[in-house]
Amino acid sequence: MFANLRQLIRYRGLISSLVARELKARYRGSVLGFLWSFINPLLLLAIYSFIFTTIMPNRTEGLQPYGLFMLCGILPWTWFSASLTEAGGSLIAGGNLIKKVLFPAEVLPIVSVLANMVHFFLALPIVAVVLVAYRHWPDPGGLLWLPIVVLVQLVFTCGLALVLAALTVHFRDIRDILANVLMLWFFSTPIIYAWFQKEMAPYRPLFNVNPFTHLAVSYQEILFFPGPFDHWRWLLALGAASVALFLAGYWLFDRLRDSFVEVV
Repeated sequence: MFANLRQLIRYRGLISSLVARELKARYRGSVLGFLWSFINPLLLLAIYSFIFTTIMPNRTEGLQPYGLFMLCGILPWTWFSASLTEAGGSLIAGGNLIKKVLFPAEVLPIVSVLANMVHFFLALPIVAVVLVAYRHWPDPGGLLWLPIVVLVQLVFTCGLALVLAALTVHFRDIRDILANVLMLWFFSTPIIYAWFQKEMAPYRPLFNVNPFTHLAVSYQEILFFPGPFDHWRWLLALGAASVALFLAGYWLFDRLRDSFVEVV
């Protein structure tokens, strides 16, 4: 397993070219092309701001402007959920590639994660512009933790992507189950509400065992809430767990590797 894992570094050129191909294919035939990576976050902000300030006003103290608070959690969630959804079917969609001798099948789910990470990076300048527009200044010391949060999410998502990609080849129902699991996971994560709200106190033990809680709260503390970044212990613990998950996911993928060609 570790010999194959070391080969991933040698495949960085292949991975980057496949990520570029994936990004170009996503916007092929689109008039605005990559501009949608900037427009979509603005549309999300406009929609949530309208809903939660006009239709269902949310005036919770400490969460204003509420649309900006939600955007800080929804953007990383979009990266996460889109990556898992696409990675689940990546081996099936790339069946013609993995049937070739010496093609490393593990790069396909990883490419799905990295392509969606690029969209996340393209959306971050929009968050910065909105922060300036609202005169909402994050703590400079907290911003230093942002690359670490992104790295933890990358490793965590890649680990799950490898597991889902390997299992979906043999159990196609996983793709349908995943959509419902992700919906439940979203509402079980403090993205549209804050985990410090009094109403959430009875459910806080459940939040603590939800890995994405600590990613969402980390992004919110770094980008939205003033003051120092206090969630770093949970983040580092999740980072260690994410490395373990990635190794376990790669081990499972490696064990099932020989069966992929027979099934896809």
